[in-house]
Amino acid sequence: MRDRFQNFMYGRYGNDQLNQFLSLAALILIIINLFVHVSILWIAALVLLVWSYFRMFSRNTSKRAVENDRFLDFTSRFRRNGGYGGNAYGRGGYGGGSYGSGTRTRQTAQERRAQREQRKYYRFFMCPHCSQKVRVPKGKGRIEITCPKCRTSFIKKT
Repeated sequence: MRDRFQNFMYGRYGNDQLNQFLSLAALILIIINLFVHVSILWIAALVLLVWSYFRMFSRNTSKRAVENDRFLDFTSRFRRNGGYGGNAYGRGGYGGGSYGSGTRTRQTAQERRAQREQRKYYRFFMCPHCSQKVRVPKGKGRIEITCPKCRTSFIKKT
């Protein structure tokens, strides 16, 4: 059953921060509707859920990624340190700015796209000592990584 679902989702966009926000907003509207009983809240929640599932099952991944980037750009001033839930895209622990002192500058959409392209060939890790982002090539197995900033060594699997 799991393989069938994975085959079905192959080539589809999946879940991202905008979908998580839409689902949470729909859940909040449903809970409020339990107490208030206003039909417009129920309809709004239903529209948000349909929109979330449409985005999740969409095969137009580039358009969905642009929508998510716009959402992240719009909400960056509300999110602490520029990260959403600990990381930038919900797909690994890099680039979100929630590590370290919070003095990072805001990434532009072009920088995020460039970093997504690099994910094909590199893994990104955070130094456990100074929170510096370190890029290492994929597929090298367990390697010892030395932070270029503080020279701390740590072992990770690529």
